[in-house]
Amino acid sequence: MSTYQVDLLVVGGGINGVGIARDAAGRGLSVLLCERDDLAQGTSSRSGKLIHGGLRYLEYYEFRLVREALIEREVLLRAAPHIIWPLRFVLPHSREQRPAWLIRLGLLLYDHLGGRKLLPKSRHLDLSDELAGRALKPEFKSGFEYSDCWVDDARLVVLNALDAAARRAEILTRTALVSARRENGIWRAELRDQAGIVTSVAARAIVNAAGPWVEDVLRRNAGLNAGHRVRLVKGSHIVVPKFWDGPHAYLFQNDDRRVIFVNPYQDHLCLIGTTDIPYSGEADRVAASEDEISYLLRAVNRYCLRQLTRADVIHSFSGVRPLFDDNAENPSAVTRDYVFELNDADGAAPILSVFGGKITTFRKLSEHALERLKPYFPGMAGPWTSGAALPGGDIASADFDAFAASLARDYPALPREVLGHYARLYGTRAHRLLEGVRAPADLGRHFGGLLYQREAEFLQIEEWASAPEDILERRTKHGLHLTPGQKQAFSDWMFTRAKSA
Repeated sequence: MSTYQVDLLVVGGGINGVGIARDAAGRGLSVLLCERDDLAQGTSSRSGKLIHGGLRYLEYYEFRLVREALIEREVLLRAAPHIIWPLRFVLPHSREQRPAWLIRLGLLLYDHLGGRKLLPKSRHLDLSDELAGRALKPEFKSGFEYSDCWVDDARLVVLNALDAAARRAEILTRTALVSARRENGIWRAELRDQAGIVTSVAARAIVNAAGPWVEDVLRRNAGLNAGHRVRLVKGSHIVVPKFWDGPHAYLFQNDDRRVIFVNPYQDHLCLIGTTDIPYSGEADRVAASEDEISYLLRAVNRYCLRQLTRADVIHSFSGVRPLFDDNAENPSAVTRDYVFELNDADGAAPILSVFGGKITTFRKLSEHALERLKPYFPGMAGPWTSGAALPGGDIASADFDAFAASLARDYPALPREVLGHYARLYGTRAHRLLEGVRAPADLGRHFGGLLYQREAEFLQIEEWASAPEDILERRTKHGLHLTPGQKQAFSDWMFTRAKSA
């Protein structure tokens, strides 16, 4: 049995959990984070891959949330320019949709609410004279264009965990919280990994960032009642071949007034989503239904000349968003804001539970969580993350293109596509990955696509990857570009390597 004595035990290895662990470790607290599966295995790797203010939330008067998200959009863009980059969205308009004046007003607010500095402002489009209009049906003659940002969501989680670990936080993946009880003013917790090894933890405070399982952790593991409720909303996405020219994305309003994002994905693919469906099943067994896939295809086909069919769908995924239950009737109207529930015992041994939130605001959520815990840690340092780069994000002037070009100059013998991949996923950490590499043979076994043994070993050693899907689906998206036989060969290699370790 391992034993830890820490200031803070964080339960949950999604974006909120790792964000809080990172912030707390940087403030001088001793931190242990446990995650029963892999980092970002749940909701945090199944998002729409966007850092955005949430244009549609303005209709629900969520001005504080939108303003916070718009400010965070530029903070995060500076912190991780390798995994976050600007994206222009084209919004075609027709008379049966929201009136044009309302969209103009919304975009005006969107441009100014967060003090935009890095991203270009919105503009009106004549789609008959724009590249973006060529993929659309001729009845869509005008539209609008605005800015948001793309993010590799699973890597954002891993980078926060890496930074937390660099600041001496302990990260335990595939390790579940079994029980937690208060004893003499502290928490006594028991953790168990998938091999059955038990870890005992004494912690002054607990953060419950278990996402869809936040109520379970309170009730089953900590023996407490939850004052708030989490509302599970299922969101599904599909991946199809990219069917338009240009780097822009689209935002389509469906006939039920919901909006659908159509984003460039992995160079020659596109990502379409999302649905909003109430969900009451097991959060870790969620999958896109045929009805949802048909819904997304219909929404795109309403606008585009190229009519997509079920045969075009090469991949789908679904996630469960653990939203704070504000009793809204329409799942799309449920707030994306976050709420904390704090429970202590006579001013000691607090447990802070996180309800809701969105990936864009995770850093600010983390700051607010530490503010709530400040009375229990009066010597804790203040906020620090707003100007701090995430691992690999310390790129000069946040100029990713210049960095990628310099990486290509440093390793002239390596394939450009491989170096571009390393630059995007690892930023300046790519130099560590490529230490001693001078020729393609130094990358080791080639598994197909852009996946080489060198990267796989780096992810196992540096980023807690222990199963094939950790690498193929979350740390990278190599799985989208390998054949079934190549994926099986990679899985066999990992199994043999683990067996011989």
